[in-house]
Amino acid sequence: MEQAAAVDPILDLVRPSNLRNPYPAYARMRETAPVFWHELLGSWVLTRHADCLAVLTDSHRFASDWRRAGEDIPAPLLSVQTLDPPEHTAIRHLLLDGFRAQDRRALHDGLELRIADLLAELAERPSFDFVGELAEPVALRFVTAFLGVPAPELDWFVPMSRTVVDGMDAGLWPEKHEPAVAARARLAEYAGGWLADPPKDGLIAHVAEHAAESGVEETILRNSLRAVLHAGYESASRLLGNAAAALLTTPGAMAAFPATPASAVDELIRYDAPVQADARVCVTDTELGGVTMRAGDPVTLFLGAANHDPLRFDHPTELRLDRAPNPHLGFGRGAHACLGASMAIRLAGSVLGALARDYPDARGVAEPEHRRNLTLRGLDRFEVTLRPLAGEGVRP
Repeated sequence: MEQAAAVDPILDLVRPSNLRNPYPAYARMRETAPVFWHELLGSWVLTRHADCLAVLTDSHRFASDWRRAGEDIPAPLLSVQTLDPPEHTAIRHLLLDGFRAQDRRALHDGLELRIADLLAELAERPSFDFVGELAEPVALRFVTAFLGVPAPELDWFVPMSRTVVDGMDAGLWPEKHEPAVAARARLAEYAGGWLADPPKDGLIAHVAEHAAESGVEETILRNSLRAVLHAGYESASRLLGNAAAALLTTPGAMAAFPATPASAVDELIRYDAPVQADARVCVTDTELGGVTMRAGDPVTLFLGAANHDPLRFDHPTELRLDRAPNPHLGFGRGAHACLGASMAIRLAGSVLGALARDYPDARGVAEPEHRRNLTLRGLDRFEVTLRPLAGEGVRP
């Protein structure tokens, strides 16, 4: 495997240096073969922004539901994330209506108080793990509060969530597939319990009230609620970790973080997005990027590479917190664009804004450690201190 990794452009991404920074490797792919067939994945690989955008926004020719290409998909994998219109439309509308019905301002106000308290506790310590002690618990509390349900124990939820994420790389490591399917099924069963005894408030309450009239099958509904829980948690926690690493390892970045942070968070997503890759299957012969893709061909979109494409972004390797416009693909596009993108941006803005405002001396005390995932990019650990360097005192 190590010998293959030295020459294979995809397996090469798991080398420690590329886990820390995959973007030079992506650039080499874009420059040498922006669209190529990868034998181990058995898939076309796309690295340019224009090509990835074309696939994401064309559900007629490129399917998320692999049953359209004759694949047998296990029931735990059928959800709002994997269905295509028109079947996808009913569940997406039900969830979107539930999102819009929530008092998001009240939710965020409560969350900001929790963030302030947690940061004050962590500031008393010499250092702490930003991932395990801040990003993960805050993200899980946030998404479950929005759902209207108690947060599960981190010790139970986090390993299962990571098993699901590991399964997203099963094209390279097939042994990760079955454990991920089993973990998805357990999370869907857990989410199904919410519908049996729904809360009075939150997204679950809305879904339970309107499920019968929506026409969505119960299995799809349970799986989709599982997807909201899992995707919301993973996207938010990994975004927070990646963003903190970028801000705390780029000179002057934390000091430049704006009081109105939405555009800055968008740039942090573009710069080091949690979602690095996505997949579709071609359902009709298609010319794209100078090659002919046949019906049934898998297509892998390296969104992390697309977000650093110099044909779409000026100086893409630079972190520019005021970048505008910023048409990154970090939350997807088209029918499967992330339902909770605005919420994840708001959460990240709240955490990072509080850090920049109240703890301007925050810094990493060790190098960020990345998880061995290619589809979703995130940190395993990042030791951080909120205290000023010895002798500096507290800034006014």
